[in-house]
Amino acid sequence: MPARSGRAPSYAGLPSLTGLRFYAATAVFLYHVTSPQLSPLSGQTAHDAARLFGIAGGLGVSFFFILSGFILTWSARPADTSGLFMRRRLVKLYPNHLVTFVVSLLVFAGATTTAWQHWLPNLLLVQTWSWDPAVSFSVNAPSWSLGCELLFYLCFPLLHRAVKAISPARLWAWAVGFAAAVVAVPAFAYAVLPGEVRIPGWQVSEVQNWFVYQLPPVRMLEFVLGMLLARIVLTDRWVGVRLWQAVLLCVAAYAVALEVPYLYALSAVWVLPLGLLVPAAAVADVRGRRSPFRGRVMKWLGEVSFAFYLLQATVLIGGTKYLAGHAPYGVAEAVGLCLLAWVVTTVLAYLLYALVERPAMKHLSRPRRKNAGTEPGAGATERTVSVR
Repeated sequence: MPARSGRAPSYAGLPSLTGLRFYAATAVFLYHVTSPQLSPLSGQTAHDAARLFGIAGGLGVSFFFILSGFILTWSARPADTSGLFMRRRLVKLYPNHLVTFVVSLLVFAGATTTAWQHWLPNLLLVQTWSWDPAVSFSVNAPSWSLGCELLFYLCFPLLHRAVKAISPARLWAWAVGFAAAVVAVPAFAYAVLPGEVRIPGWQVSEVQNWFVYQLPPVRMLEFVLGMLLARIVLTDRWVGVRLWQAVLLCVAAYAVALEVPYLYALSAVWVLPLGLLVPAAAVADVRGRRSPFRGRVMKWLGEVSFAFYLLQATVLIGGTKYLAGHAPYGVAEAVGLCLLAWVVTTVLAYLLYALVERPAMKHLSRPRRKNAGTEPGAGATERTVSVR
């Protein structure tokens, strides 16, 4: 196991987690493309699709938050400084964010979301601290999760020291405790937070939805859970759950999520299956077991997943505006438009990755000095990792 190697392992050695990232990004895409505001489908088909994929966004976001804690802990460098760590993370977030921010402003030109009270928090990645959807989902809606990640990164050096101080024998107890806290969050929101001002068409209030789904300290529970799971694997404490078993558990959880109250489907349902899937995929790669999530195509899709995630809502909204006068569509036409949107988003994601994300990571992630190469594995790790 990795703990016996005597050095910090590289995330580049976990290709299955890279491949899984694109499945998570596509889950978020399916949520958006079938939402009533953006779906080209109509009638009962639109209703059925919205119900089937209305929970997919929560699955994708939960995966990314758990994965983020896992990979940052997995690839932590013993000699790293907080300054160098934050530099790499900001270089990872901001170039893509700034480009997609500008593109989204152009798409939204003339809309209320272009008011400075809305776009400035988004630009600074503090929008997710507001429970007003006009602010928290402003400009490029998926970028709210980057605001959560920004807090995670700021806290990571301190959290990492705390997690490393936990006795290996007690790591599972801590992991179960954090998972239980994630499950308790929606129960608290339903019982305590005001639910009178409902989101149109939803069965929860703006405050309840924001608290469970967007509030950074709440979503940090999943991030820390990912950190604990990485330590469990690194200290050779994994329970032996295989990758295929974790995948089947995720499929079962999806069926459960379709039936539970809405707030539970945002994160609580996913914490157990995803908490097993991420380390199970890592263990499969470390031990050379078979995995359907690695390979050249899956690696490529995983590498562009961050750009895909940030672009997909803007592509869908832009397409909706352009095609607004052509609806309604038949089922075959609507499905074809969904597939076209997926292809267009993937192509644009590759361009963003190749022209912005990868060059920024190559040239800006480390200070320009002669001994910059003393960070072993930096290039390989940063080229592969992409967290939200």
